[in-house]
Amino acid sequence: MPDPQPAAAVPASAAARVPDTGRRRRLLVLAICCLSLFIVGLDNTVVNIALPAIQKDLDAPASGLQWIIDAYTLVLASLLMLFGSVADRFGRRRVFQIGLTCFALGSLLCSLAPSLEWLVAFRALQAVGGSMLNPVAMSIITNTFTDPKERARAIGVWGGVVGISMALGPLLGGFLVDGAGWPSIFLINVPVALLAILLTVRHVPESRAPRPRRLDPVGQLLMIVLLGCGTAAIIEGPGNGWTSPLILALATAAAAALIAFPLWERRVAEPLVDPRFFASAPFTGATVTAVCAFAGLGGFLFLNTLYLQDVRHYGPVEAGLWTLPMAGLMLVCAPLSGRIVGSRGPRLPLVMAGLGMAASGLLLTGLTADSPAALLLVAYALFGFGFGLVNAPITNAAVSGMPRSQAGVAAAVASTSRQVGQSLGVAVIGTVVTSAVVGPMATGFAPASHAGWWILVGLGGAVLLLGLLTTGAWATGTAARVAARLGAEPPVARSGVREAPPERLP
Repeated sequence: MPDPQPAAAVPASAAARVPDTGRRRRLLVLAICCLSLFIVGLDNTVVNIALPAIQKDLDAPASGLQWIIDAYTLVLASLLMLFGSVADRFGRRRVFQIGLTCFALGSLLCSLAPSLEWLVAFRALQAVGGSMLNPVAMSIITNTFTDPKERARAIGVWGGVVGISMALGPLLGGFLVDGAGWPSIFLINVPVALLAILLTVRHVPESRAPRPRRLDPVGQLLMIVLLGCGTAAIIEGPGNGWTSPLILALATAAAAALIAFPLWERRVAEPLVDPRFFASAPFTGATVTAVCAFAGLGGFLFLNTLYLQDVRHYGPVEAGLWTLPMAGLMLVCAPLSGRIVGSRGPRLPLVMAGLGMAASGLLLTGLTADSPAALLLVAYALFGFGFGLVNAPITNAAVSGMPRSQAGVAAAVASTSRQVGQSLGVAVIGTVVTSAVVGPMATGFAPASHAGWWILVGLGGAVLLLGLLTTGAWATGTAARVAARLGAEPPVARSGVREAPPERLP
């Protein structure tokens, strides 16, 4: 959004009427967008601490607990890119407001859910609203902050809020569950969403892409089949048997969609996911890094919640307080990472993130029912340090070098990767561990969790390796070539935000 005229050129009466049309208003728009991201991100982690209470009240099996998490993350992953395109066509502010309304309604219904099945369904409704917020808010930000340096800082704040919201989830959830029961973790979203709606109406300008992309219903359907059937096969496999007709059918459908999706996207003039994006090593690296990092987060929170409450028998508040080192370092490292990315580039945060996550998992590979407190606290701190650093470079690389007309889609790919990763982390790590607990060679939960922690070590190593491979001169060159093919100027090496001329906003 262009800056207003200098104060000397604006009559005093006019200045009084529009005091926030410059930097102040841009910062307010950023705050509103970050508020929406905060409640969506919070719901990714706050529910974990309530799982034992929900399990007791709704008599939910282990697979049911996985579905409470994955119903939300899967729907988010499936619809993020669709609503990024819809917002570019029909108006970003309009879709943003609809998303906030749907999220608030879904949250209210979750708090009233009478059974596991209804809770899973309402979580999906909640996620429909959430899928209208993340990519749309990022698109609003990139079209509001037209100065490259200012936009780089705004994107750093945005990426930091992801880590902050997820860091506070277990801690805030513990106090809410202990004080007001598990429905309160959903009710808290309602007033925040209503406030965001009112602020959006008053302060967020409407904008659209100059030439909005066409919708891709076939690609969208293939993505839903791939994510939904693949995750269902992983979660339900242990209970139904890996060779049962249902699991084989789900796995076959997911495999067919996996093969068909890239073939179809290459044939479509305006695909759901533009295959040209992935010729950029930083973009591809950010996508895969997001999957790995958030798979680690999903598995870490799922296992940690069950361990602290079911094995060590801590209450929700105590379990939340044990994660305080993780939350504290996420809060510190998330904004710090944004500053480092803006000044030195993404390599250092990504390398340190991978090291922190891998070291955390390695410490927990020998977990027992009475592991010393110092071991747990150090492991939680290392994970918080690593995960807190990872979000800003992911977000920056996702939009680096992309035309602003496709900012919503590019941001949606990164957001989708986060949700896919978290879904896979809960599904795969949760299934590996729970199978060991209840299988023919059943062990206690703590020994069974060792395989999950080794998976976390591998995921941290992958983040480290990707950070080294996708941030050098060769990777920057691939981003420049992709930017040229997409009609944008070559990206700036550090901030990665130099782009085509800005759109005009009303």
